[in-house]
Amino acid sequence: MEYIYAAMLLHRAGKPIDEENLTRVLHAAGVNVDPIKVKALVAALSEINIDEAIKSAPTFMPVAAPIAAPPVEAPKAEAEKPKKEEEKKEEKREEEALEGLASLFG
Repeated sequence: MEYIYAAMLLHRAGKPIDEENLTRVLHAAGVNVDPIKVKALVAALSEINIDEAIKSAPTFMPVAAPIAAPPVEAPKAEAEKPKKEEEKKEEKREEEALEGLASLFG
């Protein structure tokens, strides 16, 4: 991946992506350079329009969800619900989770 990153850095800086420049960037980053990999990458990138490849590449960056407001404190009457109701809800959630898990296996 270091080789690709170095090539992208050169592209971003507007420098030609050739063996000499790529080797210099990798050396500056402290990478032990393999000249065969450098030649292969330069040859592969010579036929690619990097700007077009970046534009057409799918983005997998997760979209940041809007920050939710802090939860409002429940009224005291709601906080005093019997434990049985809470236990039933918990059991139901567990059953639903197990059903969802079971659907993964057929």
